[in-house]
Amino acid sequence: MNDATLSVGSLHAEPGTKTRGTVGADLGTLTADIPLTLVNGTRPGPRVVITAGVHGGEFTPIDAVVRLAGLLEPGEVRGQVIICPVANPNAVYQGRLNVSPVDGVNINRVFPGDPDGGPTERLAAWLFAHLVDGADVYVDLHCGGIDQVLRDFVGYRLTGDPDLDKATAELAGSFGIEDVMIGLTAEGGNSHAAAARRGISAVLVEVGQRGQRDGATARRRVDGLLTALRHLGVLDPDGTTGADDPAPATVREWVWSAGVTSEATGLWYPEFSFDADIIGEVAEGDLLGRIVDPADGREHTVHAPAGGRIIYGMHGLTVRPGTELAALAIPWDPDTATRPNTLPVPGMGRGSDEADPRP
Repeated sequence: MNDATLSVGSLHAEPGTKTRGTVGADLGTLTADIPLTLVNGTRPGPRVVITAGVHGGEFTPIDAVVRLAGLLEPGEVRGQVIICPVANPNAVYQGRLNVSPVDGVNINRVFPGDPDGGPTERLAAWLFAHLVDGADVYVDLHCGGIDQVLRDFVGYRLTGDPDLDKATAELAGSFGIEDVMIGLTAEGGNSHAAAARRGISAVLVEVGQRGQRDGATARRRVDGLLTALRHLGVLDPDGTTGADDPAPATVREWVWSAGVTSEATGLWYPEFSFDADIIGEVAEGDLLGRIVDPADGREHTVHAPAGGRIIYGMHGLTVRPGTELAALAIPWDPDTATRPNTLPVPGMGRGSDEADPRP
């Protein structure tokens, strides 16, 4: 039997119970109310932490984890599950952007945070200290934002620990998503990279685009989470929670080949499709699109710096220098990818959750 109380701040869940509420995070100049659901199972098992709402304008992950929180029953759970549907309230409720309106910082570039830093750095540190650091498994949910088309994918980072990397690769393949993006190092300020550096099996899951909040996409994401929880042993394989597991997907492994950013301010007219299901392949030097100056009509052409498949791209019209326009990936080839300086290191600056750079 599980006899451990699950506690986060002032919230407590005894074995066999589920508790929902908020916990205040002290950010120095303000306090953020972090909503949480604690599900403490009756039987021993792993502690799994699931976050959404790290970025504003990404609605489907929030919808999905709220649905998941309603479905999970402590009597069916092994171990403990902590669900945080809105990890970054200021960005979600005020900015609807990747950056917080409080200080202009993208929290997914500063993990594991700094308890003595600015508000967003303090929030990152709070999330790690109170949620992530106690986890066996960490799942951070994202989607293409309100200005972004995106192919569904799961991402994780290689750590050099063969047992941890194997467990995380198997977790990444359990969501029923075909495309798995492999980061070649665990460096950078992304949440799952910082967790991986601490020995936690951590994945980034991206499902949906343009800030979707439709029910079908949310249900598809819930089904993937339930499948992953069954894979982890948190739920029984023949449990009644949620839908039946989908047929396993054929996993295709990729590594990032390039991130394409704007060098001009203007209006973005891409050459690639806005349909995420048919975003295509490009060769090095191919035309990706044009940036048009609305004042005088001058054009700045944008070409692919490397070949690869477009995994996500800019859907918004207005861009400025540093705005990410597209991210490209190539099939995983360990012999090529492990040679130094062959590929850019993912997630190392203002980049996307995996590629560099996204604002």
